[in-house]
Amino acid sequence: MVEVTEAYAVGTPCWVDLNASDQQAALDFYRDLFGWQGEIGAEEFGGYSVCEKNGKAVAGIMGPVPTEEGQPAVPSAWTTYLTTDDADATLTAIGDNGGTVLVPVMTVGTTGKMLVAADPTGAVFGVWQPLDFPGAQVVGEHGAVVWNELHTPASDAAGVFYDAVFGARIAPMEQMPDYLSFRVGGRDVGGVCNLEGDPPGTVAHWRTYFAVDDTDSTVDALVKAGGNVLEPPTDQPWGRVALVQDRDGAVFAVLKPVPM
Repeated sequence: MVEVTEAYAVGTPCWVDLNASDQQAALDFYRDLFGWQGEIGAEEFGGYSVCEKNGKAVAGIMGPVPTEEGQPAVPSAWTTYLTTDDADATLTAIGDNGGTVLVPVMTVGTTGKMLVAADPTGAVFGVWQPLDFPGAQVVGEHGAVVWNELHTPASDAAGVFYDAVFGARIAPMEQMPDYLSFRVGGRDVGGVCNLEGDPPGTVAHWRTYFAVDDTDSTVDALVKAGGNVLEPPTDQPWGRVALVQDRDGAVFAVLKPVPM
């Protein structure tokens, strides 16, 4: 188990969650796929589910996002949350630097404060100010987040935004000069890709990668459970990876990392 024992630095991806059209069906799907344990939560928190692996929090699943009458439902999707030490100041900085606030600051009991926004290139992300809950408590093992990646049509504009709001830098990764790093405090905490490499019509987004012990068998299990394969397993310098959808259409990647 790769436990997170230190606080996440400001700007670091610290949590992911899924909005699902059928929350219980999603809980069942990811339980079978990754071995998560989770149940629909308390009504006071909108039924939000914190899913765990071996008693450690790995991700959240919630029911459908409410929409106004006559408006289309919000598509099911995974959201990456970046850490802040002041959610209200971050909200202001997002607006001042060309971003769009989609969900204003909300206090979630004693666990923390959150908001949801889009950067100037359209990629949606969450912001988490931890109080009692720091974020994911285990990463990098089977069924836990191993990487977060920004897909954007304008990495330069995105870089200016995330630097101004979070102090994060977008720059070539030292080990792979053709790949951009999302860097906090001199440490690579995520990646950045040009949207041209995605299927036509794909909008800017943050992509979640879950670690798996065997990419091919995980993809087989996902298909049998009603999921869909967008890009079949391939070998990359960082591991064997596949891009998939759950049965609700939410896109994510599974990766068996190369041992470091």
